[in-house]
Amino acid sequence: MLKVSLSLRSTKYTFYPQGPVGLQRGLGLRCWAEKTHVERKLVVVVCALSVALFICIMTLGLHYKKSHPGMCLSEPCVSVASTVLGALDRSVDPCQDFYNFACGGWMRKNPLPEGKSRWGPFSNLWEHNMAIMKNLLENTSMKSLSKAEQKAQWYYQACMNEIKIEALGAKPLQDLINQTGGWGLNGPWEKDNFQEVLRTVSANFRTSPFFTVFVSTDSKSSNSNIIQVDQSGLGLPSREYYLNKTANEKYLKAYLNFLVELGMLLGGSEETSQKMMQEIIDFETALANITVPQEERRDEMKIYHKIQAKELATLAPAVDWMPFLSAVFAPVALNDSEPVVVYAKEYLQRVSELIRNTNKSVLNNYMIMKVVRKMVSILDQRFQDAEQRFLEVMYGTKKSCMPRWKLCASDTDSALGFALGALFVKATFSEDSKAFVSVEDMVSEIKWAFEDSLKTVSWMDPETKKAAKEKADALYNMVGYPKFIMNPKELDKVFNDFDVVSDLYFQNVMNYYNFSARVTANQLRKVPNRDQWSMTPPTVNAYYNPTKNEMVLPAGILQAPFYNHAWPKAMNFGGIGVVMGHELTHAFDDQGREYDKDGNLRQWWQNSSVEAFKHQTQCMVEQYSNYSINKEPLNGKHTLGENIADNGGLRAAYKAYINWIEKNGEEATLPALGMTNHQLFFVGFAQVWCSVRTPESSHEGVITDPHSPSRFRVIGTISNSHEFSTHFGCKADSPMNPKQKCELW
Repeated sequence: MLKVSLSLRSTKYTFYPQGPVGLQRGLGLRCWAEKTHVERKLVVVVCALSVALFICIMTLGLHYKKSHPGMCLSEPCVSVASTVLGALDRSVDPCQDFYNFACGGWMRKNPLPEGKSRWGPFSNLWEHNMAIMKNLLENTSMKSLSKAEQKAQWYYQACMNEIKIEALGAKPLQDLINQTGGWGLNGPWEKDNFQEVLRTVSANFRTSPFFTVFVSTDSKSSNSNIIQVDQSGLGLPSREYYLNKTANEKYLKAYLNFLVELGMLLGGSEETSQKMMQEIIDFETALANITVPQEERRDEMKIYHKIQAKELATLAPAVDWMPFLSAVFAPVALNDSEPVVVYAKEYLQRVSELIRNTNKSVLNNYMIMKVVRKMVSILDQRFQDAEQRFLEVMYGTKKSCMPRWKLCASDTDSALGFALGALFVKATFSEDSKAFVSVEDMVSEIKWAFEDSLKTVSWMDPETKKAAKEKADALYNMVGYPKFIMNPKELDKVFNDFDVVSDLYFQNVMNYYNFSARVTANQLRKVPNRDQWSMTPPTVNAYYNPTKNEMVLPAGILQAPFYNHAWPKAMNFGGIGVVMGHELTHAFDDQGREYDKDGNLRQWWQNSSVEAFKHQTQCMVEQYSNYSINKEPLNGKHTLGENIADNGGLRAAYKAYINWIEKNGEEATLPALGMTNHQLFFVGFAQVWCSVRTPESSHEGVITDPHSPSRFRVIGTISNSHEFSTHFGCKADSPMNPKQKCELW
């Protein structure tokens, strides 16, 4: 029983707040009657003071609990604290090198797995998702599946049928080559069938020799899909591999050896294969010379050219365009006034000249080789071994025996990813999953933070700022999966025309190419479909689509280490929150900013703000160009869009976290870390990017990847953050707290 005693002069009164009500009242009346007037006033004052004191103590207690919430000792908190702690390297000063501070322990404990050229949390989570897909594809009863889900199982089973694949050997591809017109492996080849072969390999096998042709949203009219043409055609990842022969000699040699081996596996002699493949590489080198570098193609306003199909004949007369387009987009009927967007006008002119000036046998051998390269992974083990030897040199991977199921699960995701995605979502997330609801709430909080920051952007004029807020308001977010996959009838309808058999893998892949060609053609001239995603539900990634002004967060990434409903908000905002902020900021990077709120490419900024934007972003171009990896400098112009998104994403996520604290109070800290939640936010962000990579893979990334290497995604971003330096107490001009900070959004 709670007992409260008050001493007043020489008389002692005792109250029993939880005693019998009748007794309390009786005693109270007798005692009160005996009191003097002064005593009564004093009792009233003391009671009032006691109540006030009690309220103050309770209020202070609640406030203290909010500002000093103690420690979270739940199982998820203890588990994540252990993971965070294990990844740290406490011997490193976070103000000197935050990436090694946050990731040094992780890198020591995570040597590159065999067969991998890079490894990090993204790779680890994808392996986890693939294991789930394997289990679903192998162990789910056919009776409980929709027709589309059954097709996913059949496709996987055919891929896993190695006995059948080995028995067929090279024959399926050899038959395909013969049906297409053959090539010069077994003697002189002098056919005059360039146009027919170009149509066949482009329409039937979805290769892109010389150039790529596809259907996508018209950037200047986002309510319709249109034919688009762009540069393409190289066998190596980038033009730089061909043009800088000294630096890339080992890669070019490995590439030639790989192609020669493929030629021999398909019936050619070593001498014939050597001669033919060298001619192909020489031709690809000529293609590389006319290919426009990616950093020169970032301004879409400049490279967008809308013409009529008949004008292609003038632009690139070496190609018989109308029969070509009719074959690629069959069965849709086309006429020569069909609108086409060309993104590589000068390239098409030059490639047409190159085709005209190249021996027709070289052109044919090159086109067939494009088909062969595409089919290597679906043939017998000899072909896969040849490719593995090439990849070992190209990416520095160690030879490994990767289980067949990994290739098959990944390929099933590529071909029937939304059917497999339906199984994945049902197994991994409940349909009314709190994760999806919570993630959608976080998107709203990130969006608010970005819009609130717009108010303080000093370099942007008020009118453009108002339009930018409207664009952020209009941004559409898609979380988890497209809704149609949960409706078996809708899902079956999507894959109705895709024929799959359970024992012929090569045939299934050919059927997939034909199916995807019809799906592509069917989209022409139609309104883009919001339910059409560019990533499947199990994918560990996210994206922003400028023509739809939408952010997409697949279910696959809504897991640890990016998100866990039971984790501290600091971890979730530092993980998936920064991913959200990153994708949102893409709407305002150097390319995304050219699209208005409806997804149309047009000048919607005032000229003064355009110039100010270019001035502000030059700081980031220079900042990231000063970084290097293995003595190879980064290309700050090529990576500008992703660097803008990284910086804007971190700032928006941190601001959203601060706003969450203001509404909900400080949360409990994690045990053993000795770290505030503000520090935990930045550590959580950095640890998403912990990675190890071979030098060869790093080289390829510097040349081709629009993202900066992981290390610089972390230190480049946090060194521009005032809040980071405040919470880690970094002295002015320390490496992670430079005087000059690049600020945009």
